[in-house]
Amino acid sequence: MSRIKNFFSDVVREMRKVSWPKRGELTRSTVTVITTVAFFAVFFAVLDLGISKLIRLILE
Repeated sequence: MSRIKNFFSDVVREMRKVSWPKRGELTRSTVTVITTVAFFAVFFAVLDLGISKLIRLILE
């Protein structure tokens, strides 16, 4: 039981050392990630559509 208590005590101590992002930095990072994911989703959807049409054109 003592080992578990020491483990959680160490976890709390380490979490206090973490450099947490400020609200503005977190917002910018979130917007960047969402924008990047949306861009690549559209890019690959268009690419997939183009390849599908090309294959249909070749096979017909």
